[in-house]
Amino acid sequence: MRVYSIGVDLGGTNLRIAAVDSEGKLLEKLTSGAEVQRGRDFVIGEMCDAIQSLSVKFRDSAQLAGIGIGVPGFIDMDTGTVMRSPNLPDWINFPVREQIERKLGATVILENDANSAAMGEKWLGAGRNTDHMAMYTLGTGVGGGLVFNGRLWHGMNGMAGELGHINVEPEGHPCGCGSRGCLEQYASATAIVRMAHEAIASGNAQDLADGARGNVEFTSRGIYQLAIQGHASAQRIYQTVGRALAIGVGGMVNALNLPMFVIGGGVASAWDAFAPTMFAELKVRSFIYSITAQDHVEPGQKHTVVTIALLGSDAGLYGAARLPMLQTISQSQPTRSQAHA
Repeated sequence: MRVYSIGVDLGGTNLRIAAVDSEGKLLEKLTSGAEVQRGRDFVIGEMCDAIQSLSVKFRDSAQLAGIGIGVPGFIDMDTGTVMRSPNLPDWINFPVREQIERKLGATVILENDANSAAMGEKWLGAGRNTDHMAMYTLGTGVGGGLVFNGRLWHGMNGMAGELGHINVEPEGHPCGCGSRGCLEQYASATAIVRMAHEAIASGNAQDLADGARGNVEFTSRGIYQLAIQGHASAQRIYQTVGRALAIGVGGMVNALNLPMFVIGGGVASAWDAFAPTMFAELKVRSFIYSITAQDHVEPGQKHTVVTIALLGSDAGLYGAARLPMLQTISQSQPTRSQAHA
């Protein structure tokens, strides 16, 4: 019988749930509004109803490996508790895993959404041919995930990989985490719009002012369109994004010497606007990158790859679905003592 799992990607705006088989084939996907303003009990109820509808639909044709759920925020992996989530304001010290397991009567794996995206890219995306990688998700904020030896690296209690809160600008713009100058304040969609408004307020960005006038959806995508049309102020904003990423990624290259760094999330669609600055700056910010960049080594030699993600907005969904499968694999493998018995 075919094995599948159910993956959940919960964001501040959308709730997406999918059944995915062990080969990575999408069996079915459900999408709805997250409606987080109606409270966490409502969101959990909607999520569990959708999970149950999928499990009932496939119960006669496939075996359920488990349920993986990706949520934004800081998670204590030991207890399955969301400690804090900027996009889910009432999810403070909330025992999410316990609540969902009680409703479903099934085992649930809870994971940070950026970690889930990293696992998705490792399984089916840009990182499918490597066992070691880091991923940056550039969205409303900036998330991150680390994969070592094919598995997510959680750190002491599950909060490792907060790459968006690494400092790239000493005493820079205040961040919601309480620090200043975090990468999130220079490479997220929110930051791009903020920098555009700051440029307009300075009086030195008439092109941006013209683009914003009467535009109720003056977004990072709109600013990107101005950049590729040749508007200098918009181009400077994306150069700032590239520089900030180079500082953040360069530091990680120096610290970890990983073979791959994947950049995803909605802002990654503006790759051609920020990547040239990022690559040029990376060679200045990281000596290791400068001597291991793909264009600096002989074919076949180990090198550092910095690349765009391949799965788009589905990375977190696939990654969440992959988590129960990995747990099943781990449980089926003999322990070291058993292997030598």
